[in-house]
Order: sequence, then C-alpha cells, then structure tokens
Amino acid sequence: MTDVDVREQIVEAADRLFYGRGIGTVGMDAVRDAAGVSLKTIYRQFPSKEQLVLGVLAHRHALWTRGIDGAVARAGSARDRLLAVYDHLANWFDDDDFRGCGFINAFGELGATSPAVAEAVRAHKVSFQDYVDRLVAEAGAPPALGPQLAILAEGAQTTAAIIGTSESAGVAREAAATLIDAATARA
Repeated sequence: MTDVDVREQIVEAADRLFYGRGIGTVGMDAVRDAAGVSLKTIYRQFPSKEQLVLGVLAHRHALWTRGIDGAVARAGSARDRLLAVYDHLANWFDDDDFRGCGFINAFGELGATSPAVAEAVRAHKVSFQDYVDRLVAEAGAPPALGPQLAILAEGAQTTAAIIGTSESAGVAREAAATLIDAATARA
C-alpha cells in the first residue's frame, strides 16, 4: 500500500468518526482502530490532530465539489444549473449519515481555537460563493443574486441538520427559483 493509499485510508476513517461523533470526542486511538493502522503511521502522515482535521476538510471539499459539479453538469439551462445546487442538497440531506455541513461543524468546534481550521472553512465557503457567482454570471443575472442563492444553500444545510429532514432543500429551491426569476426578469 502506498503512502497516498494509507493517507486516504486514515482521512476516510477520521472523516466518518469526526462527522458522525464530533472532532472533540474522537481520540487518535479511535482513528487508529477505524483506519486499521498504527498511531505511528497516523502521526507520520499527520503530525497533529489539527493536521488530520485539515486533511479531512480537504477531503470533504473535494467530495462537495464533485457532488455539486455533477448535479450542475446534469442540468440543462442556466436556470436549471442554479437550481441543481438545491437538488444536490436534497439528495445529500437524505443520506442516512447526514449531520449538517462538516465545515460548519468543524468551525463550531475549532474555529475559535484553530486559525488553520477557521481559514480552511472560510476558504471552502468562499469557494462555494465563487462557484455560485459563476453560475449566476452564466445565467446573465445580476451579481447580487449570487450571495442570495449561496446564503439560501447555507441556511438549508443548517436547518436540515437541526430539524433532521430534507425539506429545507425544497424550501430553499423554491425561494431560489423566485429570486432567479425576479433577477432575470429585471436583467
């Protein structure tokens, strides 16, 4: 097994544990057991738990990007591509293991004490905002629509995690459709 394979194995195990139970409640022994590697191997790949958290966040960012890209790629019109973001959210919220946004969760646990984690979370959120802004530009809508649509997606994630249903994705999609239609009618 290569170092890359071992690293991925550790990150995937840590991701499942951190996302399912919270970062603070998961010790490195639990990561060791779930990953099936020694603590020495974990610390060779990730010299600290913070570095492992950053590895997990990078992994989550890649998953998020692939999911959104896939949903948007399957949509037809520019309007449909914007709405596909909410369709992706609905599918994600229906996952049995859905516990909200892993970035928001990490920020809530570590954002005040780990500048590196706070920055990784911010970078992810800025990346998503930039992505929505590009979709808005492709749709020929005013730039102000991008932040409005992104905040709907963020709110839907938090609401779904707290309420425990995927309904917020549909509500956010309906609100997004209203905003898109109003913005493109004025444009």
